[in-house]
Parts: sequence; structure tokens; C-alpha cells
Amino acid sequence: MKRILVIGSLNLDMVVNVDHTPVVGETILSDRMELIPGGKGANQACAAGRLGGHVTMLGAVGDDMYGEILMKSLGAAGVDMKGIVRKQEEPTGIALITVNRDGDNCIVVVSGANGALSCKDIDNHMDLLKEADIVLFQLEIPLETVCYGAREAKRLGKTVILDPAPVPKEFPKELYSYVDIIKPNETELQMLTGIGDVENHLAKACGYLKGQGVKNILVTLGGKGVYLDSEESGTCRIPAVLVEAVDTTAAGDSFTAALAVMLADGKGLREAAVFANYVSGIVVTRKGAQSSIPTLDEVRRFMGSGI
Repeated sequence: MKRILVIGSLNLDMVVNVDHTPVVGETILSDRMELIPGGKGANQACAAGRLGGHVTMLGAVGDDMYGEILMKSLGAAGVDMKGIVRKQEEPTGIALITVNRDGDNCIVVVSGANGALSCKDIDNHMDLLKEADIVLFQLEIPLETVCYGAREAKRLGKTVILDPAPVPKEFPKELYSYVDIIKPNETELQMLTGIGDVENHLAKACGYLKGQGVKNILVTLGGKGVYLDSEESGTCRIPAVLVEAVDTTAAGDSFTAALAVMLADGKGLREAAVFANYVSGIVVTRKGAQSSIPTLDEVRRFMGSGI
């Protein structure tokens, strides 16, 4: 199996469950708070590890107990952590998450050490880029670092996958030229393209991204499934997996990781996307970020076949 490198964020998620998402000026009560390892990059690495991928994490944590919790979780998932940098002057990143009774979440991220992951850190771990075949990025670390890492990965001939979240106010257009596969959700696709009502204009929105240089686009649409526009498969719809959602945290991260694992195992993009759809279908039925990610055996049982 090919090697996967995840370059991105590590956060400790502080999760509270609420009846409804509070509006401005409203105070509501929750009966508990949970500390769950998260961060979009770490979630992807954890998911790839649990699904049997050969995965290494390149990111940053502080020299504190939260960093230790994150490292322990990644180690238990089989992730190689030799690319994780300890930032003595910064705390580990934190995400404050509220989850309502419908399973929808709102997230505020305090970047901490993630914001200090630099281009120099990429240079210091260039051996990891050289060893990898597939490199995953998200946007919870500095955009300059993402662009530099993606440019170097592309220079080295790697497959670059981008989960463009959170979408910045000014998206660096140069990044598109380094990306082989981009995986926005419906809201992110609208933010990237400026096209409203993207569900009814998916071809147009994907055409915009292809015009920027991206070859393959996967749009996750929640209960409406997945839309694929690729060089290999053309355009197609992958139906949603029908489950009762409890918490959507890490569903997108797990989808991206599952996609990378299947591609690393030699599967085509459409087949990989179908598998990833089942993985995220399991994730939304469980609470938390990394605590919700299934193993490969669990996914196989869920699918009812032996991929």
C-alpha cells in the first residue's frame, strides 16, 4: 500500500451537547463537557490509521497535557508521529464545539500551536514528503504553510488532496494548481466559487474549480449524497448512506481519509468515494471526533461486503 502524509492541525475538542444552538445573547445549559482528540489534520490521520493506511502526521502541538492526549490517540490508531513538532511557546490548539439534538455542530477553533506550523517545519521534514505518495491538507494551519507544502508535494510528484476547510476570506488561487483532488462540502463549494444554490448548479461550480486547475472534485452533500466530477469517472452522483445522524463532527475528515486509503490501495476514485461515503455514514451515528471513527472491519461489516 502507498504511504499517506497528513499535513495539518491537531486540536483538543471541548464538546458540549445542547438542545439547540444558542442565538446571540442567549444562555443555555448543558449537563457535561467532553474532551475529545480532534483537529481536521489529526482526524484525517487517525481515520487513515484505523482504516489500515500507512500514515504519518506532520503538525504541531504545545508542550502541555492536551498535546499528550492528542499524541496518545494518534499512537493508538497506528499513526507515525515523527513529524509532530512541539512548540514550546504555544499551547496546543483547542476547538470549542456545540452539538445540537439534530447532530449539527458549531465550532470555534483556537489555533495555538497550529498557527505556528511554518514553512521551515515543512523543510525540516522534507524526508516525509519524499517518502509519501499521497499528501493531505486542510486549512487550519497557516495558508502560507499549506501553499508551500502543496507546492513542494506537487514538485515531488505526489498526489495532493485538499479538504478546503475552513474556507478563508481570501482563498489563495495558486493553491488550486497544486491540487489533484479537492473535497468541499456544499457550503464550502459556494464560498469557493461565489455561486449560490450550488446544489442546482453543481456542474457550473465544479467547472469553475476545474477552470482554476483542479482535475477532480468531490462535493459532499450530507443527506443528498456525493457529487463526483473527475477525469477518470466523469460526473456522477453517489447516493447517501441512510442513517440517523447524531453528530457530524469529523465526518468530512473521515471521508477524505478513507478516500486516500482506498486510493493508496489502488482503487479508482469512484470506488474510493463510495467506500468513503460509508465511512462518514458510520461517523455521523457516533458522538465526538476521533472517538467516532470506525475501523476497517467495522466498515466492511456495515457495507456487507469485503472491500
